[in-house]
Amino acid sequence: MKDKKVLIVITSHDTLNDGKQTGYWLGEVTHFYHILREAGYEVDFTSPKGSQPPLDQKSYDLRDKDNRQFLEDERLQSQLNNTIPIEAVNPEDYIAIYYAGGHGAMWDFPSNERLAQIAAEIYEKGGFVSAVCHGSAGLLNIKLANGRSLLDGKTVTGFANLEEKLIRLTKAVPYLLEDELKNQGAIYKRGILPFIPHVEVSDRLISGQNPQSAKAVAKALVKSLSQTTHKSLE
Repeated sequence: MKDKKVLIVITSHDTLNDGKQTGYWLGEVTHFYHILREAGYEVDFTSPKGSQPPLDQKSYDLRDKDNRQFLEDERLQSQLNNTIPIEAVNPEDYIAIYYAGGHGAMWDFPSNERLAQIAAEIYEKGGFVSAVCHGSAGLLNIKLANGRSLLDGKTVTGFANLEEKLIRLTKAVPYLLEDELKNQGAIYKRGILPFIPHVEVSDRLISGQNPQSAKAVAKALVKSLSQTTHKSLE
């Protein structure tokens, strides 16, 4: 069913400004995925280049139950190793889009015009746009039919300047995500302490601050989708 399908976007970019390896953050995919599947939603994976996206090896943690179950599932691995190219995605098939993070997302998410169009179409037909951590870079440059930025006046979060400084990568990224979200008219909020779960829900836009927020984003999305379904049945 189209009203039960969610699209997860994963970065194809694999290097930081300092030449070190990056990619997507595993837990931001697996934590979100398992909660959506448990709630009965189908999930597809897409990436800017299609095929197998690069994994940030720092996120490879098999002590994490969701990571381990995800990596041991042959069907899931086949899906992940053969992500749908963004050009082949039909927005009509999805009720929500989710931008998974990892530093690579800062490069290829905001620069992909087709990806921005897909998110705008899903949103304007009454669907949801969600993101976590550096995945919130995907929210940059989404323009609605009225010409305004999706972020304009919305309360959002994403990886904080403070968090970027604490992991000493401010020079390795092309911009600071918190600053760019504010530059596009968003009302940026973060948790009192770094690296604790923090989620913002603003209309049909749901965002999480850091890797620790992926499950909370998924739960907020499931709750919002459930409320929307109930309203449509009334």
